[in-house]
Amino acid sequence: MSKIISVILCDGSGTRLWSRSRASKPKPFLPLVGKNTLFKAPLARCPATKGFAPP
Repeated sequence: MSKIISVILCDGSGTRLWSRSRASKPKPFLPLVGKNTLFKAPLARCPATKGFAPP
């Protein structure tokens, strides 16, 4: 069985989140919704146990 390769897109300068986003801590690495960051949330939805390869 072949595995699904996930691609996680991270983009944007954070202008709409200027109050929280900084060069040292950009938007994808902020926990905006819940305790996970916007980068970790899609990783959690693609577990190896469900047939996903590492992104």
